[in-house]
Parts: sequence; structure tokens; C-alpha cells
Amino acid sequence: MAFAKSVTIHDQTNILPTRQLLIVFGALATAFFTSYFDSNSIGVALPRIGKDLHCASTVLWAGTSAWIANTVVQPLVGRFSDIFGRKVVIVASLAILALGDLLCGLAKTGPQFYAFRGIAGIGNGGITALCMIIVSDVVTIEKRGKYQGILGACVGLGNSLGPLIAAHFAEHSSWRHTFFLLCPLAVTVGCLLIYTLPAKNMPKQALCDTLRKIDYAGIVLSTAGTILILIPVAGLGSEFKATSPLVISMLTLGGICMVLFIINERKFAPLPMIPGRLFGTLPLGAMFTQNFLIGAVYFSELFFLPVYFQSVRRWTDAKAAALIIPLVISQSTGSALSGQYSAWTGRNVEVIWFGFVCWTTGAGLHYLFDRTTSVVTIVIVLILTGFGVGCIFQPTLVLAQNQSPSEDRAVCVTTRNYIRALGASAGMAIGTGIFSNALRRNIPRTLSDSMTRAILDSIFAAPPLDGLLAGHQDEVLGAYLEACRSVFIFWSALIAFCLCLCIFIKDGGLKKKLEKEEEGRKTCSKISCQATIVQEVRTVGGATSTQELMVTQEAKIMQEAEERSRPSSPVNPFGDEKEVSQSLSSGASS
Repeated sequence: MAFAKSVTIHDQTNILPTRQLLIVFGALATAFFTSYFDSNSIGVALPRIGKDLHCASTVLWAGTSAWIANTVVQPLVGRFSDIFGRKVVIVASLAILALGDLLCGLAKTGPQFYAFRGIAGIGNGGITALCMIIVSDVVTIEKRGKYQGILGACVGLGNSLGPLIAAHFAEHSSWRHTFFLLCPLAVTVGCLLIYTLPAKNMPKQALCDTLRKIDYAGIVLSTAGTILILIPVAGLGSEFKATSPLVISMLTLGGICMVLFIINERKFAPLPMIPGRLFGTLPLGAMFTQNFLIGAVYFSELFFLPVYFQSVRRWTDAKAAALIIPLVISQSTGSALSGQYSAWTGRNVEVIWFGFVCWTTGAGLHYLFDRTTSVVTIVIVLILTGFGVGCIFQPTLVLAQNQSPSEDRAVCVTTRNYIRALGASAGMAIGTGIFSNALRRNIPRTLSDSMTRAILDSIFAAPPLDGLLAGHQDEVLGAYLEACRSVFIFWSALIAFCLCLCIFIKDGGLKKKLEKEEEGRKTCSKISCQATIVQEVRTVGGATSTQELMVTQEAKIMQEAEERSRPSSPVNPFGDEKEVSQSLSSGASS
């Protein structure tokens, strides 16, 4: 306990001038785009991948393994970046993503592919978290919403281009070419960040002291708990039965690990990966709950919409990918506009309310989709849904950062991402269970046993209708439609609950946050000033000396406050910036 109190965090704030900021931000946006390109490109190609690798009945584990790995790594990267530096962690994450994509392109079997998608998921988790953390480091708090909004727009760009390119490769050459494209892209972005992102010099200390800051028990417990919980949840309805001893044992052990993880973070961790103080207020608790449900709905929607397009409407991979574009482009638009609103007004809560209203309405309208719904109607519903998503993703992050302590800036991002990734994994798993059970319930009883088994063994592939009578074809497609609608209802209920949680969100605006941070800096400076004065009085003595020292120290406090309010001077992107500092005590003695 005493050791935990002695650990300090190096402030990596490095406000950049506009010209250098644009270069760095461009590199970060490219990394963000690459991550979401990788995460969402394989959905439309899964049927082809399952067929080529002879794993159609288990191909869903490709997405599940990536998301489990993404979830596991989230709590780690925030504190790792506090300990080892932001630049080191994001470049390492890009290298892991490049390796994972290369191995995915070379995979020969289903289990190999799932394992390699897990490696890529680790890289993706680090990239998405570090991009948002670094943006918070290099821009002022007034502009944070603006740049986070633009960064959020890259999510839509990656989500739209990724499926299109993957569908093109899957239909015209090979799905492997998608990964052979992503690997050099990740390497290129990593090299770009090496040469453009200025490294904030970390304090010099012994390696053993640095390693002592790592929360080893927390890493083991959070990793074990996450894996033990998410694997059986992901396999419910398809691989595992809810009452099987294996599922019960894994969920029990996973729950125990998570309880021990929470105790460790509160009592024993030298530098907690998820500080308990982040959940100390009702607004933050409400926003973290919303982010869990947002992950459950949004990422399962990106998966199940192509299932509706391909299985119910019998559209090609390319057309299914093209119909995702209205969703993600409107999401990008909403994200960019919400960032501008935040920068202009200094507030976020109104745009969050508006976003959830749009998303709830759009999610409810999904139930209208049937086998004859026009493309125009689908596009309108997806535009409404996507715009709502864009008005929520980044504003909730900015508002959470504004309401949390400044020293928790990095872990606030990773905690939010961890909770959202948990939601995504749970949403995919629960959505899969709902879809599978609804399909089994509605499949025609008049089908032959072999045909029924063929459909249920590969529920996410387009159903084989060749050789069936027209009446049986309609019944099979109707069963798939009812399964999709069951998932749509699930989404609508979760997002409606998120809308209700908005009543607990409070937004004091950026002004109060800025005043609080400035007051904190002044308090720290005054404490340092008083300590220095006491030391100098002991040396010099006398009331006159004390008064002179007070004047000197107050002048220096005002000068340092002015320097903090200005952007840092341009630095050479090919080398580290030199940090020039002078202590108060040396200034007083001079």
C-alpha cells in the first residue's frame, strides 16, 4: 500500500504548433483508419474464408478472437504508455498489427486464422487507444473535441473502404490480398510516426524502478478474467450449451478473476490500470455504462447487417459492402460536426442527447426491413442511424476526459475502450445466440434433415437454396429474416436504455475544466514556492529576505503560467525535443 502511493506519472502533455500538429495528426488519423480498416474488412469475406479454410461452421471465431484480444489489451496500453512513453507503445502496436495481418494472409487452417486474428486484435487495441491518448496530449483542451471528432470521422472511412476492398478481393482474386495490403500499410504508418511524432523525454530512472510500476497482478487477473468470460459467452448457442459444466466452470473462474482484479486495483496495484476514482461520480458511471451498450450494438450491427443483405436479400458481397457506406459516411459526418460544435460551444451533452435520439429512432426502424424493402428506405434508415452514432462516439470520450482528473487522461481513454470492447464482445456473442436460436425456431420442419443440418452448421453463410421448391425457399428466407429481426429488437432496447441514461449526464463545459486545471497548477506552484521559501529563509534569515523571495517566486509563477498557455516551439520531427527547465529554488537563489 505504501509503495502504491510512491508511484508518480510523468506528464506527457506536449502542445504542438499548428504546422507540426497537422503533420502528426495526419499520421495518427492514418493509423486510426488502418486499425478500423483491418477490424471491419473481413465481415463480408467470412463466408468465402470459411469455405476456403473448411471452417464455415466456426468462422465466427475469426471476429470473436480479434475482439477478445482487443478487449484484453485495452487496460494495459494506457499504463504502458504512461510508463514507457506514447511513441514506443503506438509503434509497437502497429508492428504487432502488421505481423498479425501477414500471418492471416498465410493461414492454412481455421484455427491458425483465428489465432492470427487475435494477434492483429492486440495491435488494433493499442492503436485505437494510443491515437486518442496522443491527440489529448498534443492539442489544447479547447480544441480536443474538434480533433477527436475528426479522428472519429476516420472510423467511418475505415469502416466503409475496408469492406468494399475486402469484398472486391474476395470476389475477383483472393481474400488473402486484403491482409497482404494491410501489412505494408501498417508498416508504412509506423515508419511515418517514428519520424513525425515527437517523443516526450521520459525521466531517467533505473530499469528495475520502471518495471516495478507495472501492475503484474492486474495484467494476469484482467487477462484471465476477460478470456474466461468471453470465450464461453461467444460460444453460447453455437459451440457450447449454457448448462454445460465447461461453460459454468469458465464463467465462475472468470468472475472470480475479475473480482480479484477489482480488489487488486483498489488496494494493491502500484499504478492501477483502471483507477476506482473514474467511477466515483454518477455522470462518469452513466457514460461508461452507455459505452458498454454502445459497443454491444454498434459492432454487432456492422456484422449482422451484411448477414441480412447476403442471406435474406441474396445480394452479392460487393453490394452488401456498398450498403454499409451510408451508415459509416453519415457517422463520419456526425463525428466531424459534433467536434466542431464542441469546439464552438465548449459543451457536449446536447449533441449526445441528439445522437441517442437519432440512433434510437434508426434502430427501431430496422424492424421494418423485410425481403422487399427498397434500397432507398434502407439507406435513409442507415443515414439516420450513422449520424446518431457519430454524434455519440467521440463526444462521450471528450466529456469523460473533461470530468476525470488530468493525470488519468490516458487510463480514461483505455477504460472507456475496455468497457466498449467488453460490450462489443458481449454484443456479438449475445447477438449470435439470439440469431442462432431464432433461426432454429423458425426453420421449416418440412426440410430434410441433411438440408436443415447444412443450414445450421453455417448459419452466417447464405443459405443453400438450390434444389429446394419455391415454397421451401420462401420459408428458409423467412426464417433468416425473423432471426435478423430478433437481433434488431435487441439493439433497439439497448439504445433506448442508453437514451434514458442521458438524464444522469452533466456537462459543466470546458470553462470549469480549464479553471480547475489552472487552479491545480497554481496550487502546486504555491506549495513548491512555500517549500522553497522556507529553505531559503533558513539560509538567509530575516523578514526582508522572506518578502523579497515571495516577490521573486510570485513573478516566476506568473511567468510559468504564461509559458504553459502558449504552444510549444516547433521541434525537429527527426529527433527528440530538448526540454529546458529551471527549478524555483535555483531561480530564487540567483
